[in-house]
Amino acid sequence: MKIAFVVDPLDSFKIYKDSTYAMMREAAGRGHELYAMQQEDLLWKNGVVAGRVRALTLTASKKSWYRCGEVIEALLGEFDAVLMRKDPPFDMEYVYSTYLLELAEAAGARVFNSPRAIRDHNEKMAIAQFPQFTPPTLVTRRDGLVRAFLEEHGDVILKPLDGMGGTSVFRVQRNDPNVNVIIETVMHYGRKTIMAQRYIPEIRDGDKRILLIGGKPVPYCLARIPKPGETRGNIAAGGTGIARELTSRDREIAETLGPPLHERGLLLVGLDVIGDYLTEINVTSPTCFREIAEQTGFNVAGMMLDQLEEALTASPARRA
Repeated sequence: MKIAFVVDPLDSFKIYKDSTYAMMREAAGRGHELYAMQQEDLLWKNGVVAGRVRALTLTASKKSWYRCGEVIEALLGEFDAVLMRKDPPFDMEYVYSTYLLELAEAAGARVFNSPRAIRDHNEKMAIAQFPQFTPPTLVTRRDGLVRAFLEEHGDVILKPLDGMGGTSVFRVQRNDPNVNVIIETVMHYGRKTIMAQRYIPEIRDGDKRILLIGGKPVPYCLARIPKPGETRGNIAAGGTGIARELTSRDREIAETLGPPLHERGLLLVGLDVIGDYLTEINVTSPTCFREIAEQTGFNVAGMMLDQLEEALTASPARRA
């Protein structure tokens, strides 16, 4: 198969923990041809979507881990699969990329995750489709409603709907002397819609990343433990990742969400679960493959390629 990856600059990869690299390594090991492009390499010309791509060869070196061929322009439909692995932020440039990828899909390209499904599932707001699993939650741009929510619950988390990696996430308690400035900051004085959730004390045991691949849960999650003095478990915020088997509640959530999300075109999903509560549904570039594999021996990338190959065999691309 020919697999094209839409990614961040290859030189920015931290291959010791990068999930996209794990996918590439697994695909190369199965004899698939790899190609790479960046978001800005997508284009629409003469009525078709193409990409400025380079053939990618992986090496055994940790420093110079790849070699690239010359840039060529190829229709996306010429590839068996296009994997959208550009990291957030999910800004308008990302949205424009999904428009281009959706046009390519309409012409027969196979894109994972589905660009429309990515747009339709804001990683914070998507939990609203599964309220039976969420903590008490408020979404608003009215500061008075946020203050009332804080008064009701006493201890809450405030976060923007477009954040990533734990950025601009605040824990606020009822008696916090800085509550007004925190609300003003995160809401940009009422110009930004935010999410407020009741604080879940089980965060001390980790913010669990549960991976769904082809609608099925990976049997292990990565519990991201906050560093001392922190309330955010994100690895980007200094959290420590510990792989664990899924609990019965984890499985209930994963097995309920897996099939419908897969049917919508989401081959790979990362659920964030704290305690017994679903807090986010990540669809842009879910991670934690390497950490789970190294700590448990479970080949997450292998499961990903199995499901990708199955999807392509069941419904092969229509060549452009």
